[in-house]
This record gives sequence, structure tokens and C-alpha cells, in this order.
Amino acid sequence: MNVSMWIKALKVIPRISKEEWLELDLISKWLISTRAAVLIMTFLSAAIAGMYAWKDGGFDFGRWVLLAIGLVFAHATNNMINDLTDFQKGVDKDNYFRTQYGPQPMQQGLMTRKEILTYIAITGLIALAAGLPLVLANGLPAWLLLAAGIVFVLFYTWPLKYIGLGEIAVILVWGPLMIGGGYFVITGNWSWHVVLASLPYALGTTMVIFGKHIDKLDQDKAKKIHTLPVLLGEKVARATAIGMMVVQYLLVLYLILVGYFSPIMLVILGALYTFPKVWKMFSKPRPAECPADYGEEIWPLWFVAGAFYHNRFFGLIFLAGLILELVFAPLLFH
Repeated sequence: MNVSMWIKALKVIPRISKEEWLELDLISKWLISTRAAVLIMTFLSAAIAGMYAWKDGGFDFGRWVLLAIGLVFAHATNNMINDLTDFQKGVDKDNYFRTQYGPQPMQQGLMTRKEILTYIAITGLIALAAGLPLVLANGLPAWLLLAAGIVFVLFYTWPLKYIGLGEIAVILVWGPLMIGGGYFVITGNWSWHVVLASLPYALGTTMVIFGKHIDKLDQDKAKKIHTLPVLLGEKVARATAIGMMVVQYLLVLYLILVGYFSPIMLVILGALYTFPKVWKMFSKPRPAECPADYGEEIWPLWFVAGAFYHNRFFGLIFLAGLILELVFAPLLFH
């Protein structure tokens, strides 16, 4: 048992040698192979769905726990399927960019095909076991949401990412599916307001994926992986990412104007602190060499780092705003 490694793996994706890997316990290996540090994005989607349910008087703690477990373990399953698929297609062979995100267990010989398939099966079954009670309680619409989730888990890496639909899948999954669908299975009611209110956060996660795909645009293009940035070209892709960032704020302001959010949610403007730096990064091509004031441990990641920097601030302030909204809006605005 290596609790310090568990904590580290939840904060960052550790770079690790095969010798170090062999010394790890099972949980540490699972956390690293699932890239657990990024699972926080999915947990936040579950948290937001729960807060919207609470806001509308339909929160159920037991259902929310099942939702959070199901979504996080489904995302973990998808991450391992991604690595297995890319390994089998040779995408990660000699891939300098991929190693910046942490170890590729298959490519670096840390896990055998049988081992990762076992991890995938167990993790996927946990996700399914958590989701089934929610589906059984909510009927046909919930079955359709589950089916959509399974499709995205299994087929995001191939073929969706290969035909410019990967980024579209991300915004649909982290917004309408996770938050809108999560709200539905908690409350039993579908809300288009919640679907719209899911998009500010979903755009942030999509921007992170978009940034990653811009960073490795040339490599993807050479391997005929037609991500949306490859199809759009770098300049348009960078402008699109900036547009996503702007729309996040505009959506929150719109939801305040129509009365779904109270003025308390104006706290989101605090995330504009990151705006100048990220705008500057996306407004021009990546530098040819690591800038002197940039972390060498992050390089050559550039656009994804900028997107993650903004999304971390935006997501946490958005979450804080929702908490303040739940506590104070009923007292101040009703």
C-alpha cells in the first residue's frame, strides 16, 4: 500500500519507469493506468448535476453517489481503452507528446494486453453496476442515455476521433449526457435548462481536448487521425478554442438574464484572471522552443496546458458559484 503514490496519481499523471512500476501496489497501478488525475473533470460533472438537482428540489444522495461512481469509472474505462486502441494501431509508437501525459502502459511495457483487458473489464463492470439501478429506476430514457454512454466509451478513440467527431463527442458527454442525463437519473425529470446550463463546464473540458489535439496536430495528420483541429487547420482551431472560452462566460450571463441562475453566479467573472494569458497562448502558433519562463517539465505541451489552466480556474469558480447559489439565492432572491 502506497498512499503517497495514490495522492500523487490523483494530482498529476506520474512519469514512471518499469522498475518503479513493478514496486507499485494494485491501486497505484490502476490510478496511473486510468490517468486518475483527469478524472476530476468527470467528478465535477457529477457534482454539477447533483447541485442542479438540489437547486430544483429533487436531490437524492444515494442516486447521486451511484451516478458519480458510474461516471468516474466509465471515464477510467475509456482512458484505458484509448491506450489499448492507440497501442494496437501504433499511434503511440515513438510518440514524444503522449509520454508528456504520463506513461502509456502498453507502449512502455508496463502492462500486457491481458492485464489491461482485465483492468478494463473490472472497471467497466463497476461502472455498469453503479449505473444499472439508476437505469432501472428511470425507464426507457435512462436506457438510451446508458446506451449512448457505452457507445462513447467504446468508440471515442476509433472511429469518432478519426473522423472529426471526437471533440463533438466530448462536449455531448461532459454536458448533456453527464450533467443533463445525471440530473435526469437523480430527479426523474428531464430539463432543457439543465442541458443548457451544462454547456459552460462542458466547453471547458472540450477546450482541453481541443488544445491537446492542436498540440499534436502534425503527428495526427501524418497518421491520418482526422481530429477537428486537423480538419480545421491550426489557425482556425486556435480561434475556435478561444471562441469556446468566450462562449463559456456568455452562456453563464445568459442563464443569469433568463433567471435560471441568480446574480450570484457573476462570481464566474473571477475566472477572467486567466483570460489574458490563455488568449495570448492561443492567439499565435506554439513557440519553436521552450520559453525561458515556461516549465520544462510541461514542454512540449502548450495549448493543452493553457486550456487546462483556464478550465481548472473556471471549473472551480463555477462550482463555488453554484454552492453559493444553493446557500444564498433562496435567502436573497425569493
